[in-house]
Amino acid sequence: MPTITLPDGNNINFTKKVTGAEVAEKISKSLAKQAMVISVDGELKDLDYLIEKDCSVKIFTSKNPEGLETIRHDTAHILAMAVQELFPGTQVTIGPVIENGFYYDFARKEPFTEDDLVKIENKMKEIVDRDEITKREVWNRKKAIDHFKKKGEIYKSELIKAIPEKEDVSIYFHGDWHDLCRGPHLSSTGKIGKYFKLTKVSGAYWRGDSKNEMLQRIYGTSWATQKDLDEHLKRTEEAEKRDHRKLGKEMDLFHFREESPGSVFWHEKGWALFQNLINYMRNRQDKAGYKEINTPEVLDRQLWEKSGHWGKYGGNMYTSETPDEKVFAIKPMNCPGHVQVFNQGLKSYRDLPLRYAEFGKVHRYEPSGALHGLLRVRAFTQDDAHIFCSEDQITSECLIVTNLILDIYKDLGFENVILKYADRPEVRVGEDEVWDKAEASLLEAVKASKLEYSINKGEGAFYGPKIEFVLRDAIGRDWQCGTLQVDLNLPERLGAYYVDKDGSKKIPVMLHRALFGSLERFIGILIENYAGKFPFWISPLQTMVIPISEEFNHYAIEISKKIKNVGISSSVDLKNQNLNYKIRDHSLAKIPLLLICGKKEVDSNSVTIRRLDSNKQENMDIDTFLKTFSALNKASSN
Repeated sequence: MPTITLPDGNNINFTKKVTGAEVAEKISKSLAKQAMVISVDGELKDLDYLIEKDCSVKIFTSKNPEGLETIRHDTAHILAMAVQELFPGTQVTIGPVIENGFYYDFARKEPFTEDDLVKIENKMKEIVDRDEITKREVWNRKKAIDHFKKKGEIYKSELIKAIPEKEDVSIYFHGDWHDLCRGPHLSSTGKIGKYFKLTKVSGAYWRGDSKNEMLQRIYGTSWATQKDLDEHLKRTEEAEKRDHRKLGKEMDLFHFREESPGSVFWHEKGWALFQNLINYMRNRQDKAGYKEINTPEVLDRQLWEKSGHWGKYGGNMYTSETPDEKVFAIKPMNCPGHVQVFNQGLKSYRDLPLRYAEFGKVHRYEPSGALHGLLRVRAFTQDDAHIFCSEDQITSECLIVTNLILDIYKDLGFENVILKYADRPEVRVGEDEVWDKAEASLLEAVKASKLEYSINKGEGAFYGPKIEFVLRDAIGRDWQCGTLQVDLNLPERLGAYYVDKDGSKKIPVMLHRALFGSLERFIGILIENYAGKFPFWISPLQTMVIPISEEFNHYAIEISKKIKNVGISSSVDLKNQNLNYKIRDHSLAKIPLLLICGKKEVDSNSVTIRRLDSNKQENMDIDTFLKTFSALNKASSN
């Protein structure tokens, strides 16, 4: 009879086969009421799963990610159930859990409307109130295919046909309604709760292939409590206000066009912001001992084959064949080019560590449906750096890089940073001794940061372990940006070596470092984090000088020139419009300082300052203004 080992190491002995629900009941009645699903030897199961032998068991409630994911999975099922009750003849296809919610794809001729979403949501709540019992059945494959085909569910029968012939098929019933599913699920629909909301409808191709039929996808979100749902909806509403695509248009920063999908058309102010970040990074990297280089955007296919990138990324590279039948590729990353720079001229151990940096433009094909403003593009600029060092220098360099990255994030307003550390995967290159050293060095850097971190066991790259830097923004969203990776593979593949103290040739270790990752994406994150209201020192346009009438245009122009001379960006609004209209217009564009000029200001050689999001005004003589804000500008950008 089974002995159950609990997470705390305690054992519970049973005299007969036992379900997960009975295990929870044995531990405590309150846990039994809250239990959602269990894991048996690490595999998630329903509460009514029958345990027949000794095993380790964990019990999950809605407070655990596993429990919350199961709630969302069940909510997707009752969405499909509600749709088919309200709209007979609709076919269901797939309905997975996604971040913060779920979706389900439907085949239906008539489009779903916003009113339909309200009806469906109400029907879902009815199904929860009915508290339909959930049961799992296992059918043979042929029975399942015949059954769903007979029901007119051609998409389901197609999915089942893709299951290997000898495998049984898992079917979940919620009352009489049923669906193909691996599970696990809650014990009844009443367990789901009513803390869900349907959010939108969009189109989606069957199996993600544009050659297939277009389906209708209904998205929803589901939570364990009303408070969690309300907080999520509030965050979502706030995120919509901060959408970088909307703000980018209002602030006149950039746009996209179908003639070059996934490539940014930067406007004057957007390009100024882009250059502000590059200049700031260039300054920080120069002080940290980096040598800035630049490598070609187009390289022969043979180099990509030699580096190993062709086999892994070839399908996402843009290629071209020349008249002499040579194949070239636009680079999707900068690493091989940096090794080629290292290989020029003999390198000694005295040259190490050698730090190369590049603001390199790269291109990667992304499906059209995956493109998303600045956050997912096909052409982007990496703030790439590669450090060539000896094995003995891995630890110190990793610590230096980590501290630099965290300090730069702090300058940019991101102090809530989480680190993810990934160690060796099963399939890898390099000797275990070097992996030991690389992993220990990276982990030491993670611990030295004193930040929250998680370990992703076995999730490192095949060529070395890595750290991912995850930023938490102003409304609590996480963004994976920077990376630090130890590479034990590429230098050897491309013939890199240095001469050691004893005259022998040694292969250097290569550290890949990116802080922004993609400047385009990072700018999108910055826009949303600050809701377009950037810190003064990186604002693309810091001041707008506004004369209250034509009479004071000359004074406004002279003031703007003085401002520019101390390194503050400035422009003058000479349009023939009233003052209130100009203030509204430039406030919408999120310009930090509006400087009003009239007779009073001319007479006192001053400006009246109106700060963004403030109705208050302050008068300051021009010399004090220049001294105050140029110091702020200079201090923040160095």
